[in-house]
Amino acid sequence: MPEAPERNLALDIVRITEAAALASARWLGRGDKAAGDNAAVQAMRICFATLNIDGTVIIGEGEKDKAPMLANGEKVGTGSGLALDVALDPVEGTSLLAYGRPNAISVIGVSPQGSMFNPGPSFYMQKLVVGQEARDAVDIDAPIEANLKNIAKALGKSVQDLVVFVLDKPRHQPLIEDIRKAGARIQLQTDGDVIGALMAVDAHSEVDVMLGTGGTPEGVLSACAIKGLGGQMLARLDPQSYVEKEAINEAGIDLREVLTVNDLVRSEDCFFAATGISGGDFLHGVRYSKLHAVTHSLVLRGKTGTLRYVESYHNMDRLSKFSAVRY
Repeated sequence: MPEAPERNLALDIVRITEAAALASARWLGRGDKAAGDNAAVQAMRICFATLNIDGTVIIGEGEKDKAPMLANGEKVGTGSGLALDVALDPVEGTSLLAYGRPNAISVIGVSPQGSMFNPGPSFYMQKLVVGQEARDAVDIDAPIEANLKNIAKALGKSVQDLVVFVLDKPRHQPLIEDIRKAGARIQLQTDGDVIGALMAVDAHSEVDVMLGTGGTPEGVLSACAIKGLGGQMLARLDPQSYVEKEAINEAGIDLREVLTVNDLVRSEDCFFAATGISGGDFLHGVRYSKLHAVTHSLVLRGKTGTLRYVESYHNMDRLSKFSAVRY
């Protein structure tokens, strides 16, 4: 059995998401996705080097986005200590950051080695995400109207009061029409389905459910948080090209299988941290003053289900002397 973490690693990995957010926030609205992402990657690498873990990146997100990788299979940490699977996205929502839109975040999830679903050649999956109260009320194969009625009943609401998070993509036009016909409200966002999943399972958010096809890596990363908060994700691989479909078939992966949050992360000893970069209603973005930068983060320990919001004040003059962050 993998060794179980004895300390709250979420309080360690949040330092890494904070560093990535501080480094990339300088590129807010400057139109350069690669520069913002690269700044976050380098900050993450430096911070990981100080963390006493033997980590292997399972979800690196670089290949699909052609980003400056913290690549799948890359080792992170000092190489000693706990053996962990690592899922990360230095900037989840690179377009949101580059074009000054809300809800770009930096995220990391970790779990004991061998417990995290490896998506292999899969880039996209269909997802249905709800919070704890509705976790037993959903069926990925049910019609949209039926799912929304069951979710509303579980939450003690009418369908008209539900808010559904959907990525604003051409592939989702039929889905959006079905949601509208059912009478629910819709929150559309151009990018960033990790933030959508987080909002769907956080009781403080106005979002009740996330629906649609998004990134497979993002699905695994989100599962670390969903599992800790007692929510549910139902997912099925949903290739968006012939090449992706053939690669999945050649890897021997069943495209018909419905994956649950427990399939995506198979251990309760998971940890999750997210730090806001460009801000939004869910997590505030990086704010700068004369002496400090302020970050707003969410940290979660799966085993206890404890969720913390962390507001940190960083002395940039001191921090810039030994980190990737420059003021």
